[in-house]
Amino acid sequence: QVQLVESGGGLVQAGGSLRLSCAASGSIFSINAMGWYRQAPGKQRELVAAIRSGGSTNYADSVKGRFTISRDNTKNTVYLQMNSLKPEDTAVYYCNANVTQYSDGYYYSNYYWGQGTQVTVSS
Repeated sequence: QVQLVESGGGLVQAGGSLRLSCAASGSIFSINAMGWYRQAPGKQRELVAAIRSGGSTNYADSVKGRFTISRDNTKNTVYLQMNSLKPEDTAVYYCNANVTQYSDGYYYSNYYWGQGTQVTVSS
């Protein structure tokens, strides 16, 4: 099994910054794409940012220029630096990883989710 543990959420005033971290552990052969999603009350979960193993990234239009996703492959960790935060960024943020595992001579891939971390931006 694979576990994703997020940290770094909290309460911040508009215009402030937060840095989220997500560390993957467990039965991991390699990690392909990693990403951050968020879900605000009454809304669907949406992709915020993603980064592939080669380092290419993509962002939701609403966060471009304010958020930066990065990863440390030696630590199986993905980060989300969030600057110029707005009240509309308030949500539970979830980490997601596409993990390749190896067992009994076979490679297989699964998607895993973290438990979520609350980000609240006050106006």
